[in-house]
Amino acid sequence: MKRKKVLWGSLTAMVALSLLVACSSKEEPGTSASTTPAKSAEPVSNLNPTGFPIVKEPIKLTFFSSKSNSNLGNWNDTTIWKEYKKMTNIDVDFQLVPVDALVEKRNLALVGGSLPDAFHTARLTSVDLANYGSQGIFIKLNDLIDKYAPNLKKIMEKYPDVRKGLTMPDGNIYSFPTLIDPNHTSSIIGSQMWVNQAFLDALGMKMPETTDEYYNYLKAVKTQDPNKNGKQDEIPFLASGITMLYDHIKGAWGLGTRGNTHPRVDVDPATNKLRFIPADPKYKEVLQYLNKLNSEGLFYKDIFTVTTNDVTAGFTPGAVGSSLYLNPNITYPNITGFKGMPTLKGPNGDKLFSRARSFMVLTGGMAITKANKYPAETVRWVDYFYSDEGSKLFRMGVKDVSYTETGGKVDYVEALKKDASQIGKHVTWAGGWYPGMDNPNYIISSESDPENMRVSELIKPTFPKEIWPEFTYASNEMSEFKALETDLGTFVDEMMAKFIKGTASFSDWDNYVAQLKKMGLDRYMKIYEQAYERYKK
Repeated sequence: MKRKKVLWGSLTAMVALSLLVACSSKEEPGTSASTTPAKSAEPVSNLNPTGFPIVKEPIKLTFFSSKSNSNLGNWNDTTIWKEYKKMTNIDVDFQLVPVDALVEKRNLALVGGSLPDAFHTARLTSVDLANYGSQGIFIKLNDLIDKYAPNLKKIMEKYPDVRKGLTMPDGNIYSFPTLIDPNHTSSIIGSQMWVNQAFLDALGMKMPETTDEYYNYLKAVKTQDPNKNGKQDEIPFLASGITMLYDHIKGAWGLGTRGNTHPRVDVDPATNKLRFIPADPKYKEVLQYLNKLNSEGLFYKDIFTVTTNDVTAGFTPGAVGSSLYLNPNITYPNITGFKGMPTLKGPNGDKLFSRARSFMVLTGGMAITKANKYPAETVRWVDYFYSDEGSKLFRMGVKDVSYTETGGKVDYVEALKKDASQIGKHVTWAGGWYPGMDNPNYIISSESDPENMRVSELIKPTFPKEIWPEFTYASNEMSEFKALETDLGTFVDEMMAKFIKGTASFSDWDNYVAQLKKMGLDRYMKIYEQAYERYKK
C-alpha cells in the first residue's frame, strides 16, 4: 500500500527579520542582564557528564519553537518527547508558534525581556546569531560543545566547513545547526521537477533535456489533449509561487554558480568576482522565458497567488503535466507515473543545478539564551540528535510504537502507513529546521523513494563545484546589511513579478538596474565581499 508523504516543507527561503543595532557585551555564558548569575556551565552534582539520564534529579526547560503547517499535533504530547523525557530526566515545554507568525513572535521573545531557555526550530540565520550573540542574548557555546557535545564535535572534525559556518566573526559559536547527511543527495535536493510520463507517451515526446524542449512539452500539454478526454482541461505546470521555479531553472543560464543558500549572489565565471544575479543580463533572459510561459497560459491560475491547497486540489489523475514539488506518486492519492526530470540545458549550453544547497541547511537550528540555568544539560540534550541513535529516535519515534525494525531496516507501523496523518502524533520532524543530523537510514518519506533517488543521481553531476553555506557578518555591518538586503530584495521581488506578468516592459530593464544602484547595490555588494573574504579565510 502506498504511503502518503508527511510534508517536510520547502527549504527555499529564509524569513526576513528586522534586527536591532548590535551592541557589544562582555557577559559570559549563562549570565543574565541582572546581577544574579545563572548556573555555571561546569559539571555539577546533578549533571551526568555522559550517558543517560542526563540529570539525576528532574529539571524543566522552556523552548520557543515554530510549527509548520505540515507538522501536526501538540509536541508536548508526542511519543518522541515523552520518551526522551524519560531517557534524560529533562522535561521540555515546547511553546509552539505557527510558522506564519514566526517573525513577529520571535521578535517579541527576543526583545520583550522574557526569554525562553532556548530557541529551537526557530529558523535563526547567521545574522540573527551574530547580532543577538554579540548582545549576550545567545550564549557562547565553544567550550560547552567541546565538553558536552561529542556527537556534534565529531561531525565538525569530519566536516570542517560545519565549524567554519557556525563560527561568527567574533570567533564564537552560538548555535546548533540543521544538517543532512552529505551523501543523501535526494534529501539535500528536496523538492524536484516532475513530468507526467503518460502525457509524454501520448504526445510522442521524450523527457525534456533543454529549456526549449520543456517549453514545447508544456505547450503540447495545453493544446494537444494528452489525457484524450476531448477537453482542454490539462494543467501544463502546477506549483505554488514562482520563486522555486526561477531558482530551479536559472542554472540553465549559468546563474547560481555557488548554489542556492545565496539566491541573489554568486561568482561570475567570466570575471571570478561576486555578481548580483538580479542585475545581470542573463537574469533578464530567465525572466523573459518565464514571461513566455506565463503569457501563454502554461501556469495554473496566477502562479504568484496559487496556494498549496490549490496544488493539492489540482493534482487529480490525468490533469497535471509537470510540477516542482514533492514526489506526486507519494504525496497525492491515485497519482502514479510521474518521473523526475534531470537538469535542463539552457540556450547557451549551460547545465547547472542552481537550486543545490549546502548539507548544513541552517546555521541556527537551536540557540541557548542567557536565561537558561542549565546550559551544560541543554547542550547534552540537543547533542544526542547528532548521533545515529538520536536521528533514529527523532525521525522514527519509539520502536514497536511508531516503527518496527527488521534486519536493520526500519519502517513505520502498519497503522501509520495506512494513515500518514497520524505520524505527527509520534514525531515532530515535518517542516524541517530542527537541530540534528538526518541519517538517510531513517528517512521514510518521498526523498527515499526509488524515483527520487534515481533522478537525484542524474542531477548530482550538475551541482556547482562549490556550494556556499551562510556567510557571517560583523556587528558593525549587520544593521546596514540587513536594511539594504530587505530594501533590495523587496524591489527585486516586486519587479520580478511585474516582468513575468508583463506589467513592466523589458524595455525598462536599464531603468530597473539603475534603480538598484540608487538603492545602494554597490554598498551592499561591498559588505557581501567582506563576508566572502572571511568565509574564504
